[in-house]
Amino acid sequence: MADGANAILVRRRRREQTGRPGTTRTARGNRPLAVVAAVFTLAQLVLVRPVLGLGWDEIVYVSQVTPHTPAAFFSAPRSRGVSLLVAPVASWSSSVPLLRVYLALLSGLALYLALRAWRGLFPTRVLVVGGAFFASLWVTLFYGPQAMPNYWVAIGALITVGCFLRARADHSARAALWGVAAGAALMAWMRPTDAVYVAVPLLVLALLRRHGRLLLALTAGLAAGAVDWVVEAYADHGGLGQRLSEASRIQGGLGWQIAVDDQLRSLGGRALCRPCTGSMPHPLVTAWWFVLPVLAALGLVVAVRARRPSRTVVPLACATTAALPYLFMIGYAAPRFLQPAYALLAIPVADALWHLVRPPRGTWRPLVAALVALGLAGHLAVQLAVLQGAVARNTESRRDWDRTAGALHRLGVRPPCLLTGHEAIPIGYYTGCSSGATSGHNENTTVADILRTADRLPVAHISPAGGTPPRYARTWPVHRISNLDVRVAPAT
Repeated sequence: MADGANAILVRRRRREQTGRPGTTRTARGNRPLAVVAAVFTLAQLVLVRPVLGLGWDEIVYVSQVTPHTPAAFFSAPRSRGVSLLVAPVASWSSSVPLLRVYLALLSGLALYLALRAWRGLFPTRVLVVGGAFFASLWVTLFYGPQAMPNYWVAIGALITVGCFLRARADHSARAALWGVAAGAALMAWMRPTDAVYVAVPLLVLALLRRHGRLLLALTAGLAAGAVDWVVEAYADHGGLGQRLSEASRIQGGLGWQIAVDDQLRSLGGRALCRPCTGSMPHPLVTAWWFVLPVLAALGLVVAVRARRPSRTVVPLACATTAALPYLFMIGYAAPRFLQPAYALLAIPVADALWHLVRPPRGTWRPLVAALVALGLAGHLAVQLAVLQGAVARNTESRRDWDRTAGALHRLGVRPPCLLTGHEAIPIGYYTGCSSGATSGHNENTTVADILRTADRLPVAHISPAGGTPPRYARTWPVHRISNLDVRVAPAT
């Protein structure tokens, strides 16, 4: 009996001893991913800076949960995910720097978790390079600390696809199934339509291969994330079909529209390219965009030769379906729209880069490695230069809104108040006023309502200098603020 007990203890010790190296290896493998996420967080705080004011779309999302300003009009394409994401800070504090720091920390943690979802599918070195590539894009650095949905769709896409592949490889991996559901819910929570485009290849694969549990986890996650958007469609927009139709109208009508050139123009640091006119950025700014699909194709070749094609084919397919609507179905562009595609392309691209620098030993190996290193250094320099310009332009435009708000306060337009006309939403937020529009994408009031409000509250209409005001504001006294004409309703 004693011998049996000793044998059990010996076997237990052996299991513990054999388990420790694996645990150590896991910790060592996670450490480089944590370093990438930490550098990404620090870069946001240093390069974008927490003092950057809120942008137009951010104002719409943040104003839904903050008690400090009236809620801006929430149009059909938007989802409540970002508003709930910022609620832990915005619901009690109006501090923009505090919100920026919170989002930077959260985005860094999210990147770490998303890269961890790919452990075991690719070597750690590939995940580190892929994560660093995605994190170093100017659009990722710029929007990481902002209250915008696209970065979070990208994170959800990485988690969903990585966990999907892990669950396929190991049918007993219950944690991977939960990861699929969580990633899908995050995408749908932020932008339901984007989530569907990303998930199409996964849904098709799960159906064809009869992966019942994967299909259930994926559809359950999508449904859980989108339920609020669907309920709101029936409550406020006349049904799901009506909301989708209204969202399409606001986006210019979804259909066959080539926006590839618009996306290229936006790579120079433009937050929104609508209408997308002007010259193309310098070729050095757009070169990486043309190299990206070439490296992705090389990554596919590497995967096929290594007899692991699905690990590369699946993220490439999801990246393609995520990018298609923004390249060929809308008539304008914003670089943030393609963030999910960039995130999914990053890992196959990193795999291709490692293949280039690790050929069989020979005279070409040092030369190829040097060329890859030089290309990556140049790419990083270009991204940081574009980021610097984008931060400078957006900082100045948001300071203009703040200065206009100060001038409006001096004219007697103070909360509670109402602004209409040109840039009424952002200027209204900085002023502390509600915003109203009688037409356009943000239509939420009528002329009669504006005039009734003017009987009891300060109301002002804003137009570009020299612009023609609407009929209801033509007799109001006009004041010039910078390059704007502000007409303030006479006090009654």
